[in-house]
Amino acid sequence: MITLNDLHPAEGSTHKAKRLGQGPGSGKGKTAGKGHKGDKARTGGGVRPGFEGGQMPLTRRTPKRGFNNYRFAKVFQPVNLDVLAEKFDAGAEIDAEAMYAARVIRKKDIPVKVLARGELSKALKIKAGAFSAEAAKKIEAAGGSHEVV
Repeated sequence: MITLNDLHPAEGSTHKAKRLGQGPGSGKGKTAGKGHKGDKARTGGGVRPGFEGGQMPLTRRTPKRGFNNYRFAKVFQPVNLDVLAEKFDAGAEIDAEAMYAARVIRKKDIPVKVLARGELSKALKIKAGAFSAEAAKKIEAAGGSHEVV
């Protein structure tokens, strides 16, 4: 049986760190492999990500036309019917607070959209921000109700 004090890395998988700047006899002394002077020889030196040596960077060369819906998109937390059927009993009134308490959703302040994955055999009264058409059909077929809040 292996215990914690028996654990060790595989043979040859670990190496000692190369010690730079330890004098001329070390083979990596004096400039420590950084050459002489220049930006890359300095502490914290080098260029920022995306810098192309003064050439106009790719991000600035590409055209930025057209519409992007990012700022206007409605964000929902998806919840599937099979999860609701598993977590709640028949006849239960389910809203965002109840889903949050049952750990079905992670945040109370983001609206919920109910999706149709899985079967629903219980009559549930569900209040949510949105429902897929198929989910609404399944809820009604099971004898439940849905309300957009």
